[in-house]
Amino acid sequence: MSIDQVRAIHAGAGTRFVPPLADYHLLSEAWTEEEFRVFGGEATSYTGGYWTGEPGAVRFDSWPYDEICVILKGRVAVRDAEGRSREFGAGEAFYVPQGFQGDWITLEPSEKVFLAVTR
Repeated sequence: MSIDQVRAIHAGAGTRFVPPLADYHLLSEAWTEEEFRVFGGEATSYTGGYWTGEPGAVRFDSWPYDEICVILKGRVAVRDAEGRSREFGAGEAFYVPQGFQGDWITLEPSEKVFLAVTR
């Protein structure tokens, strides 16, 4: 897997989906919504929480789970086995797929909220 499989999560990313209003008991006639789905599939387990990290790097031969990260503070990078990387800072969210081979680099003291889902 390459850095191309690491995807930013924001409006317009992924596949647009509008849930049918018939699935809801509407409390407001003005209700509208849309989702931008970046990943999905069967899951066997999950974990999530709050993470803090200091500058440094670790290598993954195989990222152990699908992970969604929301950076709250600081700056991090994800680099693939070919040396291509993407950086993310405060306010940005991204997805790293299970099986990704590469490095997690904490560029400055950082904090994130994460959800890790194992397939």
